[in-house]
Amino acid sequence: MTTPLRVLLVDDEELSRLRLRTLLADCVDPAAQVVGEAATAAAALHWLALHVADVVLLDIRMPGMDGLALAARLRAMPQPPRVIFVTAHAEHALAAFEVEAVDYLTKPVRRLRLQEALARVSQRLGSGGAATAPAPLAEPAPVVPVIVVHERGELLRVPLTEVLYLKAEQKYVTLRTAHRTLLLDESLAELEERLGRRFLRIHRNALVALDAVAALERRRWSDDRGEAETSEVWAVRIAATDEWLAVSRRQLATVRDLLAAEGL
Repeated sequence: MTTPLRVLLVDDEELSRLRLRTLLADCVDPAAQVVGEAATAAAALHWLALHVADVVLLDIRMPGMDGLALAARLRAMPQPPRVIFVTAHAEHALAAFEVEAVDYLTKPVRRLRLQEALARVSQRLGSGGAATAPAPLAEPAPVVPVIVVHERGELLRVPLTEVLYLKAEQKYVTLRTAHRTLLLDESLAELEERLGRRFLRIHRNALVALDAVAALERRRWSDDRGEAETSEVWAVRIAATDEWLAVSRRQLATVRDLLAAEGL
């Protein structure tokens, strides 16, 4: 880009905004110009309804709507500005990836890292076009829900439509798709709360996608240690992998009712 990137600063701390203005003044490839500032997400939305920015430097923890929620709202705009998170809290990196942030900078920000993030914005605008006009806020656009997985130093986005089940092991949770198995750091309880009714708790250690279940049957079952003794348990069959997962007595009635409602 030959013209400076238009930057909106969104941070409830004035000193943080001052620091970013100083750093941006020293950025040259690409150059950047601060065209607006906001101390809250609401003020940022109001500013963007009237003005144009190419990129928003966005804090996460702010009074009222936080930065992650604001980033999700920005994605609904016809010409959304790119988002670079600038925060003191490194633990939100995975969530930032889910809302398609260009980069995630932790405070105190170094000029070199900020310059690298701006270069990514410039590259994306060069291929996809810069924002051209302010647009009214709209309802969030439909997006494919995903689970973000940290795998061998990379962040992978696994669409929920591909997830067959999630099973708690000793120190991690296994995510199973038709073609691969991945490990998650989150607890099964946290995942259940996030995923909602699309997934069914069949056991204290397992969540299953409703549309992945092909049958509920009573089967002979040996425990996980592979010992010879077996017992009869209820289990669901996962269609895509032809696996059977045990259903606990506590969850059986709920599982049976929900599957019946699905026509199984």
